[in-house]
Amino acid sequence: MIPHFPLFLGAIGPVLAWCSVLILSIASLCCVLFALRSPRRPLVYVAAGLLALAVLISALPVPDAPPLFRALIGIVALALSVLGGGPASQLVFALASGGGGVPGMHGGIVVAERATAEDRAEGVQPTREVLRGGATIGFLERLATTATIMAGFPEAIAVIVAVKGVGRFTELEQPEARERFIIGTLTSLIWATACAAIFSLSFA
Repeated sequence: MIPHFPLFLGAIGPVLAWCSVLILSIASLCCVLFALRSPRRPLVYVAAGLLALAVLISALPVPDAPPLFRALIGIVALALSVLGGGPASQLVFALASGGGGVPGMHGGIVVAERATAEDRAEGVQPTREVLRGGATIGFLERLATTATIMAGFPEAIAVIVAVKGVGRFTELEQPEARERFIIGTLTSLIWATACAAIFSLSFA
């Protein structure tokens, strides 16, 4: 029986590895779902750690994942990418700039505009909301990024970033807006890329 043990281990090892990847991905997704309902930093930290561990195991030199595992990992990774990038971005905003500005009514931030002579005379500081709809755009950005990497066309990420940059160009005059745009975009792309890597490495 002993001589057959290495053969058994070689056969069951890859299955255990991909089971671990799937379980870690699902656990990370659960943490994200709880963080969406009740925002808490520790949940986001745990979700990010589980995701990083899943990517690390996926990168091990093991045979390709079975088709069923690959399909399940792809579904979970896509959901984790779309839903998890938001809490991750909010956490990075808070760590980098104390929240990233005053929140607006429509998902953006309120920034000060240049005051006119009348505003200065009346002691009024005009404001406006910029980067509106950031959560929705983030969902679509991560969905598109993860989907293009899974499809084997990562070059499309340049197009995604370009479209987002052009759409936000007129709103990036204020430093707060530029900071939030850069931090949010990079965090979102890193999170989406890590999620897509789990799937891509399953048959690398």
